[in-house]
Amino acid sequence: MSNARTARFSRRGILAAGGALGLGAVLVACGGEETKSGDSDASAVDKGSGPWSFKDDRGTTVKLDKVPANIVAFTGVAAALHDYGVEVKGVFGPTRTKDGKADVQAGDLDISKVTILGNVWDQFNVEKYATLAPDVLLTTTFDDAGTLWFVPETSKDKIAKLAPSVAISVYDRQLTASLERMGELAESLGGDMKAAKVTDAKKRFEEASERLRQAAKANPDIKVMAGSASAELFYVSGTNFSVDLEYYKALGVNFVEPTEKAKEPTGGWFESLSWENVDKHKADLIIMDDRTSAMQPADITEATWKKLPAVEAGQVIGRSAEPILSYDKCVPQIEALAEAIEKAEKVS
Repeated sequence: MSNARTARFSRRGILAAGGALGLGAVLVACGGEETKSGDSDASAVDKGSGPWSFKDDRGTTVKLDKVPANIVAFTGVAAALHDYGVEVKGVFGPTRTKDGKADVQAGDLDISKVTILGNVWDQFNVEKYATLAPDVLLTTTFDDAGTLWFVPETSKDKIAKLAPSVAISVYDRQLTASLERMGELAESLGGDMKAAKVTDAKKRFEEASERLRQAAKANPDIKVMAGSASAELFYVSGTNFSVDLEYYKALGVNFVEPTEKAKEPTGGWFESLSWENVDKHKADLIIMDDRTSAMQPADITEATWKKLPAVEAGQVIGRSAEPILSYDKCVPQIEALAEAIEKAEKVS
């Protein structure tokens, strides 16, 4: 697949789109020893012992004298590690909603027990980060340049000096690949990947995936559109780069794809439509970005939206556009899509 050209994206468009949205700040991968990307070199050791090393998806190997104890991570990464028994001291990224509750991207994290360094895009308290004496910073990357997701461009150099970074790629691959890499990272940090809770979740993931495969096979004409909304625009996500959509497509789900012309300015991630043109693509089922950065279906008042056949038929469900990379958290997403396809009527 061709690589996304991120430099031409607008920040508003990227943050609202239903694709991976991780392309707003272009950062250079920093720290560690560079080796060939794609190989796994995680040293799994008991928590608190050492030495520790991990080769991330930038091809960067981070080596420390002992297993990191003071971990700071992007909220979604922290949520995934939590499911594997690894806790962090600080987080950055969507963590707390305006009413004080845990953000959808925080998963089962107890947000009262972590230091929140930044809750929105371009926010990262470097001074507070330093007081945590971080051993390592963990996040994801949404491009082939190794951009560190939610690490601000303006402060990335200061942040890099305080601790090495590890990035797990969620770009141009299927969900299962990113899940495996997160599992390797968790295991290297002391997570027990053989615990019953983990093996049960993986089994449920596999069963949900097979259910989705069968649902798609039995209903090949059901057209699914992945969308995201803002007050100004509606975004139709392409399946070429988002880990969840790539995986669902591989299982046979029939997706609406942005037009070739629309791909040019957005690298294939999404197509931007005015609300007047929201009916451009025909869809029987719409899966909508559930992040707090996106407008939710219940809040959309545009008449053109309400007249869409899928909307009129009540065939709209949520989608985690940035999946928490634990098997447990991915199961409900897959099951919901499978059920929606099983029940969907052909309305387009």
